[in-house]
Amino acid sequence: MKTNHAENMREEYDFSQGKRGAVLPHQGKTRITIWIDTEILDWFRTTADREGRGYQTAMNAALRQYTQQNERPLHEVVRDVIREELRALRMTTATSSGDESAHEPPASG
Repeated sequence: MKTNHAENMREEYDFSQGKRGAVLPHQGKTRITIWIDTEILDWFRTTADREGRGYQTAMNAALRQYTQQNERPLHEVVRDVIREELRALRMTTATSSGDESAHEPPASG
């Protein structure tokens, strides 16, 4: 026999003391909203489904692994990226101007 839940409903509910957020909070976890490239999200969903786990768990594991393997200070990472970009720019400029000296690595110092 099915129960008619509508019979047990109150006419009105008081939510004035209600709080926003997860009904069951997770210790050590924070809910966020983030924009992810669709193809990245699709990859995580497909891969996680194949492995029998949730895609958010897979994303968290990938981020955790990245943070543990890449412990270089941020300023060093930024410096290396800038150097790589400048090197690529020099190569592009040298190719378009015919300057072969730009193919040589810059002097350290």
